[in-house]
Amino acid sequence: MPDRAPQPVDRTLPTEEARDLIALVREIVQREIAPRAAEEEEAGRFPRELFSLLSESGLLGLPYGSEYGGGDQPYEVYLQVLEELAGARLTVGLGVSVHSLACHALAGYGTEEQRAEHLGAMLGGGLLGAYCLSEPSSGSDAASLRTRAEREGDGWVVTGTKAWITHGGVADFYTVLARTGGEGARGISAFLVPGDAEGLSAAAPEKKMGMKGSPTAQLHFDGVRVPESRRIGDEGQGFAIALSALDSGRLGIAACAIGVAQAALDESLSYAGGRRQFGRPIADFQGLRFMLADMATKVEAGRALYLAAARLRDRGLPFSKEAAMAKLFCTDTAMQVATDAVQILGGYGYTSDFPVERLMREAKVLQIVEGTNQIQRMVIARHLAGPESR
Repeated sequence: MPDRAPQPVDRTLPTEEARDLIALVREIVQREIAPRAAEEEEAGRFPRELFSLLSESGLLGLPYGSEYGGGDQPYEVYLQVLEELAGARLTVGLGVSVHSLACHALAGYGTEEQRAEHLGAMLGGGLLGAYCLSEPSSGSDAASLRTRAEREGDGWVVTGTKAWITHGGVADFYTVLARTGGEGARGISAFLVPGDAEGLSAAAPEKKMGMKGSPTAQLHFDGVRVPESRRIGDEGQGFAIALSALDSGRLGIAACAIGVAQAALDESLSYAGGRRQFGRPIADFQGLRFMLADMATKVEAGRALYLAAARLRDRGLPFSKEAAMAKLFCTDTAMQVATDAVQILGGYGYTSDFPVERLMREAKVLQIVEGTNQIQRMVIARHLAGPESR
């Protein structure tokens, strides 16, 4: 059975422009993304042409300023675009979130000269980005990263390996965190590295449980030369830049998770209304109705949580705790709702003829990326009770 686009969700959007934007996204989803999502995911095909279309449509730079080719949209609106895209195909929704994350360092910490030279092409010039923080031996403990950037002449030479890189091997640019000083968080700097830099290579993509159309690969930096003009922010400021990006990135993951959860709920409602047992639709049975009610409540609660955090960000207020809460709750919700959807569809839910088994596999990764949900609990607890004593 082919995938279908998620049922439209009634949204409270701040402007007529935002309403038109969501309508455009839904049109692209229904025409270009949803009809081929299951087939292309099964084949492990990366949809580069879709990202080119999204760039041409102005959807890859939504939360950034129009002076550099961005969309001037508040995060409240941008995240709802991600939800729509992820509900149709997580490879696309999460890919847009990762691209936005990769642009964050330059947009927020680059010089005017750097932004003028690079940011326009990154936001609306058809380029696709990736974010390089994790390494084989430093995932949750990102401050222990080992990739080094050594000064040489008027630039830097980067050596090391990055791991679990979404768009690894297909991105046009990489925001790379590398060690330029001593151990710990203060010895890390940020660099903007072209995708075709000499000495940069990608390993074979990881064979993943879900999101098979999104390449995730190790990147090897074998003496990659990076000019001083591509170092972003001050030397040693990289870890602070990374944390700033991750707060926003966690909201992107939360929105993608609710997109997946909404899609699973839509499929459950459709199936339960059409499947008949004992002479009536299974949606008439109280036990199943209660499952659907719980699923819908969690989806709405997750959406409210990520939007509330986005509004804090849009007002320039602290939102790190709320971002961690949204990422934690929304991704756990996606996993639970997708699992319940498989149960509601019974044996059919366990087959690839229906999309809920794919949604269940995709939901799992959202509990891991941008900081595992155990890390989110640590972040939330520190905000509530202060840092742990040592």
